[in-house]
Amino acid sequence: MPAGLSWPEAAALGLLAPALLIVLCRHLWALRWSLSRDRASALPLPKGSMGWPFFGETLHWLLQGSRFHSSRRERYGNVFKTHLLGRPVVRVTGAENIRKILLGEHTLVSTQWPQSTHIILGSHTLLSSTGELHRQRRKILARVFSRAALESYLPRIQKGIKARDMLHKFMEKAIQEKLQRNNPEDHSDALDFIMNSAKEHGKEFSMQELKESAIELIFAAFFTTASASTSLILLLLKHPSVIEKIRQELMSHELYQQSQCCPAGSCLDTLTIQSRDREKPLSSSMAKEIHKDQSQPPAPVEEDSLQPSALLEPTVPQSKPCSGPQLLAPPGQSCHCASDISLEKLSRLRYLDCVIKEVLRVLPPVSGGYRTALQTFELDGYQIPKGWSVMYSIRDTHETAAVYQSPPGSFDPERFAAGRPEAAGRFHYIPFGGGARSCIGKELAQAILKLLAIELVSTARWELATPGYPSMQTVPIVHPVHDGLQLYFHPLQPSQGHEA
Repeated sequence: MPAGLSWPEAAALGLLAPALLIVLCRHLWALRWSLSRDRASALPLPKGSMGWPFFGETLHWLLQGSRFHSSRRERYGNVFKTHLLGRPVVRVTGAENIRKILLGEHTLVSTQWPQSTHIILGSHTLLSSTGELHRQRRKILARVFSRAALESYLPRIQKGIKARDMLHKFMEKAIQEKLQRNNPEDHSDALDFIMNSAKEHGKEFSMQELKESAIELIFAAFFTTASASTSLILLLLKHPSVIEKIRQELMSHELYQQSQCCPAGSCLDTLTIQSRDREKPLSSSMAKEIHKDQSQPPAPVEEDSLQPSALLEPTVPQSKPCSGPQLLAPPGQSCHCASDISLEKLSRLRYLDCVIKEVLRVLPPVSGGYRTALQTFELDGYQIPKGWSVMYSIRDTHETAAVYQSPPGSFDPERFAAGRPEAAGRFHYIPFGGGARSCIGKELAQAILKLLAIELVSTARWELATPGYPSMQTVPIVHPVHDGLQLYFHPLQPSQGHEA
């Protein structure tokens, strides 16, 4: 103890010294990033805090979730700086700001993904490629989602075909069989389109490139579409008037009756089978066991909110012969099955199209994306230094876009009707991103969501199996937290189609 100091004074001095040291370290940390600005630009860095030394604001981000970004946006504006996961980050919101980011791919910014993503998917994927290689691969994979390809997938989607769990084990065998077939021009699945499209562009994919490209398509499409499917079911449950409007539109296009008069080949699917034990809600995982023993009630399986694969899938049901009486066509109308639905018929369903758009606006599966600045550039009056990360926010842009005249948080499919100002524009509505890296499978995703909506509103009614609606987590994709979305599904009888 220093001479002349009492014990309380010495204790206070002992606490003051570490506090001053912490304040000094934080000041030096902020100064370090202030000095990293590009001196060649007269523009200032965006407002914001870089947090604590080394940790930045990562802990705040993990604890606060989506509130972290919204609170800082309210404080600093649509463009602010922070420090997350060891990197300086500029968070960007707003149509005009995001427009510059998305259209600046390969020139102002470049894609940025965690190293773990590259390890899992491989280095020969569209996600990992940049520049000319990205443009070439995108052209090749575009054939997978061409209209001809979607027409060939549609019957398979409706029958509920999905990727096998042993995909990795059989992928190479499947590719070898396709390479040895007599008629290589046949198009039966996405892998065929990848292989033939590559040849048309003068490129021959290696075995590894083919496997990684196919796996990338399967997993990238599955997680986000499963998330959007869950959001669709949840939002329709909250807005029964929207369900009725969808039914009315299906009736006007003679599609609602089609789903109620199918022969034994396509019975009411597993999503509409009511659990005999009313205390056990039907979840997507239960569908695997539904048809094993029709005489026994299925066991309850809860959806795991930590596993995106446990979210409700549009491709869960599998066609089985009907054991009960067949539904008959209404008098004076011919009987058609749901397999008659084509992309052309789907495109006529204007209101359903608005519903899907509104679902993706309110709960976009992906909340944003990361880029790395290839050069210093200006954004909203600030400089974005070369090498910094740029995170653009899809969710915040949807929530704050001034073009939405009704409350942005409300569920209003009519906002996308022709003639409404919300239906115009481009970058205030970006559930599929935009620019060179816009979602290549957006047409397929929307077709799946429309088919799911048609199947559900035509064959079932559903209700919440829990006391309240689940909270929705936005990272890594939108999904229900804790026990997921648990529902009871009840089949509609032919005579109840207008009442349920």
